[in-house]
Amino acid sequence: MAKKGNRVQVIMECTEHKTSGKPGTSRYITTKNKKNTTERLELKKFNPILKKVTVHKEIK
Repeated sequence: MAKKGNRVQVIMECTEHKTSGKPGTSRYITTKNKKNTTERLELKKFNPILKKVTVHKEIK
């Protein structure tokens, strides 16, 4: 039987949106394996407010 508890939910937030001055936020929820990936995630995701693909970093 597999162990439980290695995968955790993380919140990704857009880095370019804060500097643009537009209202709202672009956030995504994903999971990561905290045993294999100890550092914070950085993924390119679509930002619907800016209407382009931007870098989203893990928060918290």
